[in-house]
Amino acid sequence: MEGLPRAAAPRGRGEDEGQARGARGAVSGGGRGRELSAYGGATAPASAAETPPRDRRIVLWRHGQTRWNVEGRFQGSTDIALTDVGIQQARRAAGQLAQLKPHAIVSSDLRRAAATAAELAAETGLDVTHDAGLRETYAGDWQGLTHTEINERYGDEYLAWKRGEPVRRGGGELETEVADRAAPVVLRHADALPDGGTLVVVSHGGAIRTTIGRLLGLEARHWEGLGGLTNCFWSVLGEGVRGWRLLEHNAGSLPEPVLGDDD
Repeated sequence: MEGLPRAAAPRGRGEDEGQARGARGAVSGGGRGRELSAYGGATAPASAAETPPRDRRIVLWRHGQTRWNVEGRFQGSTDIALTDVGIQQARRAAGQLAQLKPHAIVSSDLRRAAATAAELAAETGLDVTHDAGLRETYAGDWQGLTHTEINERYGDEYLAWKRGEPVRRGGGELETEVADRAAPVVLRHADALPDGGTLVVVSHGGAIRTTIGRLLGLEARHWEGLGGLTNCFWSVLGEGVRGWRLLEHNAGSLPEPVLGDDD
């Protein structure tokens, strides 16, 4: 998890480890005219059936390794730098993502994300737009503690979080509050893409998970079903007739075409 000044701190979702691929969902990828669905996500406007998809793509890329990642500490909005390994991870992944020929890069302004984004900027020649709305979940008093320390000091709260209950970890943000600030940033930049364009969003494990859940229109209690992202791995959302679909999750290689009936 990752560093926000406490005074302005949005308040909880951390970065988890885990891998999962191929989950799918749908929600409108359009800009203005979206309505809230029963799940809290954006749905297509009434005229969506008459409007062909713009075939845009969103790549949500988690930052490289940090010292606190290695130590198993909750980062939250704490501003932690990349390790040497993290820099190499970012450089290697940037070489791959540059092959997607992105049209824009937007990044959390925390150092670990900004440094990761800088590697892709160097490969592509694109400028990076930094936005605090993409910061990791603020986790209050949990930040800087290991899971063992958190369980010892905040056992009931920790267990409730593990059960998937809405928890302000350490007095921080709810997952839905993270999605409330991060998803609009992603949609705003996606709206600015040309038809067929690709946006790379450089952020954090928890913020990415909540954003994907919101864009797919999933109920918040199901967001945990999206496994965590490995350092410098990414997820890909593609725009279809019914809205955004999850094409790749926790991927470390470029997307391959889906050849078959379920494309």
